[in-house]
Amino acid sequence: MELNLSGKRFLVSGASSGFGKAVATCLIAEGAHVIINARGEEKLLAFQNQFPDQTTALVGDITTDATISELLRMLHQKELHGALINAGGPPAKSVVATEMDDWDDAYERILRWKVKLTKEILPIFEEQGYGRLLFLESASVRQPIENLVLSNSLRMAVVGFVKTLSLEIADKGITANVIAPGYHATDAMERLFIHKSQAQGISTDEAKRDFLSDVKAGHLGDPKQLASLATWLLSPHAAYVTGQTITVDGGLVKGI
Repeated sequence: MELNLSGKRFLVSGASSGFGKAVATCLIAEGAHVIINARGEEKLLAFQNQFPDQTTALVGDITTDATISELLRMLHQKELHGALINAGGPPAKSVVATEMDDWDDAYERILRWKVKLTKEILPIFEEQGYGRLLFLESASVRQPIENLVLSNSLRMAVVGFVKTLSLEIADKGITANVIAPGYHATDAMERLFIHKSQAQGISTDEAKRDFLSDVKAGHLGDPKQLASLATWLLSPHAAYVTGQTITVDGGLVKGI
């Protein structure tokens, strides 16, 4: 399928690894130009060096006002056709293990920056009469995940924000959607295995098997497969899909 993305410009945050890198790579394969963002300079520049003609590196923490301001300077008088809004989440903790500072930090890391970034790039989309906003969250917005209370709580707020926004911009050629991945083969998932193994005094292999016992497909997801869906949602073909939270979880979520 031709996705009509050649020459279009996208922002992908968290692009040096995991889902972000997979989506950026898929967009590049479709001929798009991608502003790749991540905190780690070495990995990000190594990625840029693979595709020097189709990438622009933005090194910095996208959850901060300073990096968002730098992005806006890069976009001055340039088109932007879509954005994958993605960053790491807060640490794994139970309710009783959290302090109030953890909640304040989770608000900053999960919700606040996404609202600010969206409000800053939305005028670009409105002027064009076209744009794609895609938020990468977690299957925990459908079904809570053990010991992830901070993520479970604040990511649901993002879904509420995106749904409300989608209703306000639906007649402007702009879509806003959420992908909610389950357990995939990423570095973040490996960290959850380690956390569970340490908390329960079991091996990481046992922790992995415990996680997968809830997944009907019986295996971790492939970020590249999720990226193909994300790329379609960022394309002109997805013009009639907005305000949706799409779970990609191998049968993890049991609710209807």
